[in-house]
Amino acid sequence: MARTNGKQSVRDMILSLGLIGLIAGVIYIFIPHDDSEPPLKRVDYRVELLTARRAASYPVAAPAGLPSAWTATSVRYDGSQFDAWHLGFHDPDGQYVAIEQSTEKPAVFIDAASQGAKETKATQRIGDQTWQRYEGDHYDALVLKSHGSTTVVTGTAPFDRLTKMAQALKTS
Repeated sequence: MARTNGKQSVRDMILSLGLIGLIAGVIYIFIPHDDSEPPLKRVDYRVELLTARRAASYPVAAPAGLPSAWTATSVRYDGSQFDAWHLGFHDPDGQYVAIEQSTEKPAVFIDAASQGAKETKATQRIGDQTWQRYEGDHYDALVLKSHGSTTVVTGTAPFDRLTKMAQALKTS
């Protein structure tokens, strides 16, 4: 009699597990679920920009006149760390573009901001300024060294989008 109860309890356990698996499968199939990425959270950077412009020792740059398809996603200013300004965007194609400015030593700052991109021989004239091109495995960058600060426009976007951002930069 003990043998029958042991076989029956194993059989009942297997049937129970099968039923639970079947119910979980039905729930998964018929309950709606969204596997898409959540929409990007747009940030308003106006307050941080005003704060940075008042506090920084250089003219802080931010874009003006970009189409609304460019989504601002991150912003920060750290006056205790070389007056570091960061403003990140996603372009209309979903690529990342960031404006980075700092009074830190240019070589160190450019390496960090561009994630190790290397200087090329190519330069690019944007407005009345000459920007240096950097190319890297993760990010490409346009770099402008000026009076006491360095501006880096960097990201996963191609150079035409980095150029569009650099063209849109205003300091007032």
